[in-house]
Amino acid sequence: QVQLVESGGGLVQAGGSLRLSCAASGRTFSNYGMGWFRQAPGQEREFVAGISWSGGKTNYADSVKGRFTISRENVKNTMYLQMNSLKPEDTAVYYCAASPSTAWGSYLPSVYNYWGQGTQVTVSS
Repeated sequence: QVQLVESGGGLVQAGGSLRLSCAASGRTFSNYGMGWFRQAPGQEREFVAGISWSGGKTNYADSVKGRFTISRENVKNTMYLQMNSLKPEDTAVYYCAASPSTAWGSYLPSVYNYWGQGTQVTVSS
């Protein structure tokens, strides 16, 4: 089992920045690919960014490319999502998730074995 806890969400004005964190416990963090997803009211959960077990490879949804940066520190069992130039359409609950290392970066929620409880991000216009 892997337990994931997100933090860092909040209310920010358009153009502002937030940094989300995902703290992991349980099994060896570096065994897993990691990802960030988000879900807005009435919409499906969508992929935001993914990172390989070592942090050497990343991928992003087109909607956040150039604005968001995913990273991880395996020695701290923590993953991050730096979000800059935020837009109202970025408003959602953000979830971190862990996948088998070979499936890192997948856009499919079903690939991910473990999920956090989510943290709300609200961007006002």
